[in-house]
Amino acid sequence: MSIKGKVMTKKAINIKSYATFLEQLKKRVREAQVKAAVSVNTELIKLYWDIGKDILEKQEKEGWGSQVIEKLCKDMQNAFPGIKGFSRANIFNMRAFYQSYEKVQQAVGQF
Repeated sequence: MSIKGKVMTKKAINIKSYATFLEQLKKRVREAQVKAAVSVNTELIKLYWDIGKDILEKQEKEGWGSQVIEKLCKDMQNAFPGIKGFSRANIFNMRAFYQSYEKVQQAVGQF
């Protein structure tokens, strides 16, 4: 067996070295899984914030009532079947989330 002109001979696996290598790989996979989950959660929080903001702004500027949330949740559920995040309660919660924390976000942005 050769790699770039070097002759490689087969050696027996050093069990201790292999075990250490395997543990390092498993640790890296777990760390990547956590980072991916955090990234997904961060993006979902941003999405929910933006949806809540957009709903509240439309209600204020265009006089939409709470009935729009009923229609919105049905339309979003039809557009994204199998995704449970667009229930009536969740969409109301997105709006409430933005409304509750919009002033905090503005204050943090000033720093």
